[in-house]
Amino acid sequence: MSVRKRAWTTPKGEEKTAWVVDYTDTAGKRRLKTFPRKKEADAFAATASVEVREGTHVADSASVTVTKAGELWIASGESAGLERSTIKQRRAHLDVHLTPLIGPTLLSKLTVPLVREFEDRMRKEGRSAVLTKKVLTSLGSIFADANERGLATRNPVRDIRGSRKGRELRAERRQKGRLEVGKDIPTREEIRALVAALDDNWRPLLLTAVFTGMRSSELRGLRWQDVDLRKACIHVRQRVDEFGQIGPPKSEAGARTIPVPPPVIVALKEQKLRQAKGVDFVFANPEGKPRSHTNTIDRGLMPAMIRAGVTVTTGEVDKDGQPIAAAKYTGMHALRHFYASWLINRKEEGGLGLPAKMVQERLGHASIVMTMDVYGHLFPRADDGEELAAAARALLG
Repeated sequence: MSVRKRAWTTPKGEEKTAWVVDYTDTAGKRRLKTFPRKKEADAFAATASVEVREGTHVADSASVTVTKAGELWIASGESAGLERSTIKQRRAHLDVHLTPLIGPTLLSKLTVPLVREFEDRMRKEGRSAVLTKKVLTSLGSIFADANERGLATRNPVRDIRGSRKGRELRAERRQKGRLEVGKDIPTREEIRALVAALDDNWRPLLLTAVFTGMRSSELRGLRWQDVDLRKACIHVRQRVDEFGQIGPPKSEAGARTIPVPPPVIVALKEQKLRQAKGVDFVFANPEGKPRSHTNTIDRGLMPAMIRAGVTVTTGEVDKDGQPIAAAKYTGMHALRHFYASWLINRKEEGGLGLPAKMVQERLGHASIVMTMDVYGHLFPRADDGEELAAAARALLG
C-alpha cells in the first residue's frame, strides 16, 4: 500500500494536485482512492491496511448505497417469509425516512459521526424519539444484511448502540414509565360499566377479550374448533394479521390454553346460535371472514366505552354546546392490560392472585422477563401492609 502525490494540468491550464492511495484489496484487485489532502490519504491508508489484513475491507466501488442495500434487506425479509406487516414497516422506513435523508450515501462512507448526524436530523425534522429509534434499528439491520452480502464491513449503528446501551435503557425506562390503573389499565369499575354496556353484536368478542387477554390478531383468528365449551377453555393456535393473513401465534409461547369463566362460555354459546352454519371463525363478519382490527375498534370497543361512560372530554362541543366525549381507552391492548392486572391482583381485591410464571403463560409472553418488565410493579409485595405488621409482631412478641 502506497500514498503518492499526483499533479496534473487541466485543459484550462490550471495546475492541480491530489494524493492517491494505491493498494490491493482482499480479493487481490488493485484499487486507487484519491484525496485532496495527504492527511486524509494517510488516515485512509492506515485503516484500509488493517482491514485488508483482517479480510474485512470493502472498497467504495464494491459498496452500494443505503437505498440499494435497503432494497436488498427488504428482499431478504420477503425470502425469509416475514409477515406482511413487518415488510410494510421496512418499506415505510426505507422510503419515507432513509432514502430521502441518506439514500445516495454509500455504506462504505457511512461512519459513526454521519449516522449520529442522520439521527439528529430526524429529530430536528419532527420525528419522535420512538420513531427515530425504530428507523435507526432498521438502518442497523440493513448494515447487518449488507455485511452478510460482503457489501459492508462495519456496522456504525451497532457501534453507537454499544457505546450507549446502558444510557438508552435507563432513558427508555424513565420516558416510558409504568402502566397506571385508570390511565393505561381500565379499573374494575370501568370494566363493569363496559361489560354492562355491551350489545349483542359485540358482547361475545369484547367479553372474551376482557377475560382471556387475547391479542386482537388472536381473537380474529379464533376458530370454533379451538373453543372447548364443555371444558371452558380456549386454545390459541393461530392469528390473523392486519392483511387478513392467517399464521401461527407471535411466538412459540403464544400457542397456549386459556381457561375462561362462565360469562364468556354463555356469550360464546349465544354467538354460535346466532351464527350461520358452517362459519369457521368465532368472531366473523357477515361474510364469514375474520373482522378487521379497525372495525373492532371503531364499531365495537369505542362506542361501547362511550355508552358505558368510560370517556374523556375532547375539548370540543356539539351543536347544542354540550361537551363531546371520546372513549377513554382506544385500543384492544387496554383490555389485555386489564386481564393481566386481574390475574395478578390479590383474591381479596377481586383478582386471581396468580404467580408470575402463570401470568406469563396465560398472556403468551415469550419470556418471564417481558411479563415482569411490563407488569412487575402490579404484583403485591410480600412484605407490605398487614403481612409486614404481622411479621413485626411475631418478631417482637
